[in-house]
Amino acid sequence: MIELEDFEKVDIRVGTIIEASINKGARKPAYKLTIDFGSDIGLKKSSAQITNLYTPKDLIGKKIVAVINFKPIRISEVKSEVRLLGADTTGGVCLLTFDKEVQNGMRIY
Repeated sequence: MIELEDFEKVDIRVGTIIEASINKGARKPAYKLTIDFGSDIGLKKSSAQITNLYTPKDLIGKKIVAVINFKPIRISEVKSEVRLLGADTTGGVCLLTFDKEVQNGMRIY
């Protein structure tokens, strides 16, 4: 079990995907994404293995939830700065989204 202080170290924020394309160099099928986290945080890049349930067109404009304070990793030519959150279903990863309007950059608790 983790302590509340451990959970509070994870910076989870709301963002909007503004660019999505195939990450051709990734070993497993993935998209390279540009995500807008608002004026305080700005734009961040990610490589995400979400190709089973989404097309790049589906992703543009989608509000997502992501951890923004992991150490960046390189996936092919993409410096993946954030990790999108989703449920690993039998059909593929289903992204966490919202049923109401929320602003980019808002913190998730």
